[in-house]
Amino acid sequence: MYTFMFMNLRVLFIVFILLVSCKQENKTKEVSSNLVKENVVVEKPDLEIYNFNEFEKFLHLQDDKTYVVNFWATWCAPCIKELPHFEEIKEAYKSENVEVLLVSLDFPKQYEKKLIPFIVKHKIQSKVVALDDPDSNAWIPKVSEAWSGALPATVIYNKDRRAFYERSFSYEELKTEVDKFL
Repeated sequence: MYTFMFMNLRVLFIVFILLVSCKQENKTKEVSSNLVKENVVVEKPDLEIYNFNEFEKFLHLQDDKTYVVNFWATWCAPCIKELPHFEEIKEAYKSENVEVLLVSLDFPKQYEKKLIPFIVKHKIQSKVVALDDPDSNAWIPKVSEAWSGALPATVIYNKDRRAFYERSFSYEELKTEVDKFL
């Protein structure tokens, strides 16, 4: 009984950390308007949804690419602010074997009403997947032992190197980190 209560408290604590670390700011509308790209058409995407066991393969690919995996949510203002930088990296490094993966931690009930319309409205070109696994206590440390669960969070890796960042990036900061892997 006490173990069950303790586990529920841990889950509530993680959710609280996620919500507090990404509280909405009044600037969200202004920031998100910067995401819209000119002359790009995005049709309604087929959103791939994974539990962590299915998703984990994306964190350990062993080929000649460098992977930039960003954990974000539409309700996280710092996440939304930095999304254009990941899109810029995708475009700037496409000939360098760099692949960007945006991992949405939006709530499943919001996929159709919020996440997919957001992807379309802002013409997101990077691959977006949804991670739907409520046992964050189990999977957060598998992403990185250093991760408290706060968003945004990013993993950059290739077959030789891996780094974890629990922070948001400017374009120059993100470019500097990606360059370390090339």
